[in-house]
Amino acid sequence: LRKYDVSAGSSAEYPDRVSMMEGRLQLQENEITLLKSSLADALRRLRLHDHVLVCVCACLCANSLSSLSRVRRNSEKLAKDPQEKTKKRLDKKAASSQDQLSNSSSHLIFLRPQKHISPSQSIKMFIRGRPITMYVPSNIQNYDDLRMEPPVEKLELDWVYGYRGRDCRANLYLLASGEAVYFIACVVVLYHINNRTQRHYSKHTDCVRCLTIHPDKVRVASGQTAGVDKDGKPLQPYVHIWDSSTLITLQQIGLGTFERGVGSVAFSFADSGAFLCVIDDSNEHMLSVWDCAKGTKHAEVKSTNEAVFTVEFNPNDSTNIITCGKSHVYFWTLSAGSLTKKQGIFGKYKKPKFIQCFVFSLTGDVLTGDSEGNILTWGKSPGDVKTLGKGAKETFQIMRQTRAHDGSVFTLCMLQGGALLSGGGKDRKIIRWSADLAPERECEVKDFGAVRCIADVDGEEVLVGTTRNAILRGTFSDGFVAIVQGHVDEMWGLATHPSQDVFLTCGHDRQVCVWNTEEHKLDWCTTLEEYGLCADFCPNGAVVSVGLSTGRWLVLDLQTKDVVSDYTDGNEQLSVMRYSPDGSFLAVGSHDNFIYIYNVTESGRRYSRYGKCNGHSSFITHLDWSKDGKYIMSNSGDYEILYWDIAGGCKLLRNRYESKDREWASYTCVLGFHVMGVWLEGSDGTDINALCRSHNERMVAVADDFCKVHLFQYPCPKPKAPNHSYEGHGSHVTNVRFTHCDSHVLSMGGKDTCILQWRVKRGGTGDSGRDRLHSSSSTSTSSPEP
Repeated sequence: LRKYDVSAGSSAEYPDRVSMMEGRLQLQENEITLLKSSLADALRRLRLHDHVLVCVCACLCANSLSSLSRVRRNSEKLAKDPQEKTKKRLDKKAASSQDQLSNSSSHLIFLRPQKHISPSQSIKMFIRGRPITMYVPSNIQNYDDLRMEPPVEKLELDWVYGYRGRDCRANLYLLASGEAVYFIACVVVLYHINNRTQRHYSKHTDCVRCLTIHPDKVRVASGQTAGVDKDGKPLQPYVHIWDSSTLITLQQIGLGTFERGVGSVAFSFADSGAFLCVIDDSNEHMLSVWDCAKGTKHAEVKSTNEAVFTVEFNPNDSTNIITCGKSHVYFWTLSAGSLTKKQGIFGKYKKPKFIQCFVFSLTGDVLTGDSEGNILTWGKSPGDVKTLGKGAKETFQIMRQTRAHDGSVFTLCMLQGGALLSGGGKDRKIIRWSADLAPERECEVKDFGAVRCIADVDGEEVLVGTTRNAILRGTFSDGFVAIVQGHVDEMWGLATHPSQDVFLTCGHDRQVCVWNTEEHKLDWCTTLEEYGLCADFCPNGAVVSVGLSTGRWLVLDLQTKDVVSDYTDGNEQLSVMRYSPDGSFLAVGSHDNFIYIYNVTESGRRYSRYGKCNGHSSFITHLDWSKDGKYIMSNSGDYEILYWDIAGGCKLLRNRYESKDREWASYTCVLGFHVMGVWLEGSDGTDINALCRSHNERMVAVADDFCKVHLFQYPCPKPKAPNHSYEGHGSHVTNVRFTHCDSHVLSMGGKDTCILQWRVKRGGTGDSGRDRLHSSSSTSTSSPEP
């Protein structure tokens, strides 16, 4: 009986405990509401701009969150109580209160300036909840009155290095103007093979995936992938029909119709290009026919769930369309706005895994190249009345099989006189065949990968696109030379020469490439044992250091390409190499959280360990030397800004306020007072991959995670700084650099393997960046470049 009384007493006390806890939660909610109201009132009193947020006091946040945690723990103690529903309701209410507090500080990046000028005036920037304090230089008298303007300079696309041959087909053609047309990233390049000049069609919003030429050899159709925008929303793929002489867009085909991307396009020939056939990248690979003049859909049908590689109209009959791909060849008939298909019959011949390509012979036969290395000749066969009875329909069957290559036949090209060229994958051969498919000549393309595409120039000379992203020009007699080259995997390392029009790139393909910005060509290339991630030229310009993925770093002689030094620091990847202004020191930033400092002698050919900077709590991302070569500023993966006294023995400067007026020889650190304005509201700390200040200290070029290159004025220490924004890359932009005389900006994409060279267009004379800091007019805005 006594035990029963105790239980009853506990049960009776429970509603009071619940009421008490609910009361406490209500009080805390009221406190949060009052806190948010106070913050809003403080913002109004300070008269800050809309984009400046006052930070929530850390101790209040901690106390509130701690109180809420205690409430949650107390509620969890009631889990064994029979009134489970009440306990869950309390948990839900506590979580809701905590979410409200979190939402009050939902911006990943925001600032808190001090109101009054003082010797220690600072700006606090928050990234992922981590405070980053930056001290205002002494020459700024009133931070609030700083005027931010876009730079008077602008960028113009000057040259595109690279070609997308590794995973695309039928992507190289010759126009009537003598220009080769091909694509990489979001740009379609028109390269005059004799004059060695480039023009660019840059109206696509994501990576171009396919290309075809109108029968007039002037109009071009190019299709793109879908992609996503900055906010993660899908961008709709489409096809542009444009004039190659004026670069004016004539039609936009299929916006909102295609899924994922556009895989293949083809103009009709028999009716002078009145129709365009498109195959998208949806699961069903929808095949659609469009009226080119009106931009309207004429017919559409599901193609196949298997991969489709290419599509073409019969040049003599626009009602006949051929597609091929994985284990199939389809013969389509277009009639009265509908499409019907017949599958090619392999019969006694082995069915290949892939039909890679096809062309039409002068006699009207279809010739296909497959993964077995054969060229198959297809023709019509009358219906088998004896077997199938009266009314049997005609079929498409193999008339002849010709052994062509060891490995896949990647491409076929029909020449004007009826001869045929075939390009091999595994054997990397180009073979010339007579009209009756007798082999006449052959040559092997070495060092550039498999033959991806062939374009006829004049019956003798041809252009060859390869799977290692190169375009070759030549003949069977004279051989082939590369006129376009590029990387074949993700790139990160970029460095510009201190006095010459030269820059270096390195990436995951283990290639180190040195390019000439004036002649727009590859000077030399070497292959390393591991892939390179960072690089820097010695100030004397004679050698360049390259950091690798294993902690190893090399020093290469720029003229001989020889390795003159080879060292290893740690066993993790290196992220930054940076010489001091006079070349006497080299700083090596590693993912093991250390910065290794070396003495440099013998004009950059000999190195000895000087010291190690130990203090970062995450991997090193960027670093810069002071102009006197005595100090280093560095950033890390957890958004630290640290300063180091190198001359004093690689000591960490605890008082960062002392570095606020220090002048830096370069500015590539993405976190710092002078570049604070490059960060957009809501950034997560990884959205900016690299930045670079110009040598004249007027501009900052920025590489972001959203395929864009930005140009800001320098310095730009206020949020939402106006800028010029440029598109062209189809992947995250990994690095950006100014050339030695600030005449050009170089940017490199990650997965798009593309290097873009931008010309800096000078504006008015204007004041220098330092003078602009003292201007007090209101902040202006800028629109992206058209």
